[in-house]
Amino acid sequence: MREFNETLRAQFENRLRELELEHRDLDAAVHRLSEGPTHDQVSLRRMKKRKLLLKDQIAWVVRQLDPDVLA
Repeated sequence: MREFNETLRAQFENRLRELELEHRDLDAAVHRLSEGPTHDQVSLRRMKKRKLLLKDQIAWVVRQLDPDVLA
């Protein structure tokens, strides 16, 4: 059982790193797009929605890794 828990924890930690990286990259893209002289509002809105979704997913994974901590 312990090996299963360690494997599951490693999977959650990997997923957390992936989500955080995507969120950071998306944040940089939103920043670049919004600073441009002409920015696509539809793309910007989609990116911001994706960022919010990623933030929710990150919070969920964090809760799975440490369920005793209030998120």
